[in-house]
Amino acid sequence: MRFLYDRNSHFNLANLFTFANITFGLLAIYFITHHNFFLAALFAWLGGAFDIFDGKIARKYHLSTEFGVQLDSFADSLSFVLVPVMFIYFAIFDKNDLSYSITAGVVLIYYFISGIRRLIVFNLQNDAGEVSRYFTGVPTPLGAILLWIFYLLWYFNILQNGFVVLSLIAIVGYLLNSKVKIPHP
Repeated sequence: MRFLYDRNSHFNLANLFTFANITFGLLAIYFITHHNFFLAALFAWLGGAFDIFDGKIARKYHLSTEFGVQLDSFADSLSFVLVPVMFIYFAIFDKNDLSYSITAGVVLIYYFISGIRRLIVFNLQNDAGEVSRYFTGVPTPLGAILLWIFYLLWYFNILQNGFVVLSLIAIVGYLLNSKVKIPHP
């Protein structure tokens, strides 16, 4: 069990939490494609919980490595970019007419590319284990939370226009790579 606290092990405790995040993201995608949005949301949120703890564990036990940083970004791209995009598409826009679905597809692809770009730039600009006081641009977990809020507003008929939902998603996609400063928790 020493490998759990070995910084050079790809299966150390912090990375195992990240692998759990990836697993929950894959389960969320499975349930999204089967239109079971309750279980999809449950697994997406479980993945997010494991994302919170992997970094804390890595810092506490000095397990931060370049491999862990890259693994975490891969998990984030799945849990905080791909899963919310797929969730929004399948839950709101999948059964609409073709032009509406295409518009949704374009906006969601823009959001996906913005999220991936943000994660890549973040990795290139930060060292393993380093935590700054501020994020530059909206972090992908916050972007995912905003997309979940947009979905809930649509689900509870507070926000009934799909084009408004898409406009809000496009704004968040832009903010992912903006210069806005967000305090690090």
